[in-house]
Amino acid sequence: MTIRVLSIIGTRPEAIKMAPVIKALAASPAVEGVVCATGQHRQMLDQVLEIFAIRPDHDLDVMQVGHTLNSLASRIFEKIDGLYTKLAPDVVLVHGDTTTAMAAALAAFHKGIAVGHVEAGLRTYDMQRPFPEELNRRAIDLVAKHLYAPTESSRRNLLQEHLVSDRILVTGNTVIDALLQTVERIHGDAALRVRLDKSFEFIDRSRRLLLVTGHRRESFGGGFERICDALARLGQRGDLEIVYPVHLNPNVDTVVRERLGGAKNIHLIAPVDYLSFMYLLDRAEAILTDSGGVQEEAAALGKRVVIMREVTERPEGVEAGLAELVGTDPDLICTAVERALAGAHAQAKLRQIGRTLYGDGQAAMRILGDLAGEAGQRAVKDLAS
Repeated sequence: MTIRVLSIIGTRPEAIKMAPVIKALAASPAVEGVVCATGQHRQMLDQVLEIFAIRPDHDLDVMQVGHTLNSLASRIFEKIDGLYTKLAPDVVLVHGDTTTAMAAALAAFHKGIAVGHVEAGLRTYDMQRPFPEELNRRAIDLVAKHLYAPTESSRRNLLQEHLVSDRILVTGNTVIDALLQTVERIHGDAALRVRLDKSFEFIDRSRRLLLVTGHRRESFGGGFERICDALARLGQRGDLEIVYPVHLNPNVDTVVRERLGGAKNIHLIAPVDYLSFMYLLDRAEAILTDSGGVQEEAAALGKRVVIMREVTERPEGVEAGLAELVGTDPDLICTAVERALAGAHAQAKLRQIGRTLYGDGQAAMRILGDLAGEAGQRAVKDLAS
């Protein structure tokens, strides 16, 4: 007996982190895997799907210019309801803390469909940081039957909230599955490596590379202005190249390009595809980011990370000394980046620490095993009845 598992993805990070799970489900005789894209991110989502050779079975195409969180959630609720009725999945799998994941999970709960939450249990316990992600992830965990916690810390969060322990499985984070597979591909494919080297030949290899990402809503306005001030100061260092793939959101893109356009040693580039980003991450000596997933990816590669946030739902890297929380204060950012660069020489040792913090590359197989076990349990119940 098989069970039908509907995987929902809407954004680039969801697609990256769900790709190993989708691939594992597709290869299993115990599961009928179906994939639905909401299209919350359009261009960036499609890039990732192409890299991982995933073709969604259904596309809700909810993206609209200028949409708000409420209008986006409304469109997802409206369109996904009919899909659930049509497909009648046994389990709906969602990832993380996006509006896509929250709306898809609640819609499934309303229809009595079991929800599996990949990357369950992450918490800052501050509803405004990150916003709206903290609310989204808590809401999903409340309605989920399968809670796939990436770490023991996230498992403890779930237990403290009195969620039933037999619903929780510590899997590691699927982002590590995707990262290890992709970096191995880059290192093992000479032609791909040459193509990537050529794409980024503008980076001066005689200088150290700082990779920057930033997109959080809580930093819109003054936060991003302060971040730009810090980057302008860091760009004055003669030994540093800064590469910043700028998020497409106009609240980020407009501010960054106005304040840093033409700044010394700073390369403002368009968002890059996943392969290119992994190449840059692998080359960088230090990372400056407000992204959760990048914190995990960098740790697995032994990179020091400076986190432009006041709190993080991924405390493991901070506790291990791989990451430092600084917020958006320019003085704190610059000082922390200098510390990160100073410690970059110990990358081999850092990689040993970081490789086990967030997963071992087998998270997708653990999730598959849990769902395949459910298929077996259903078969036994059917025979008994």
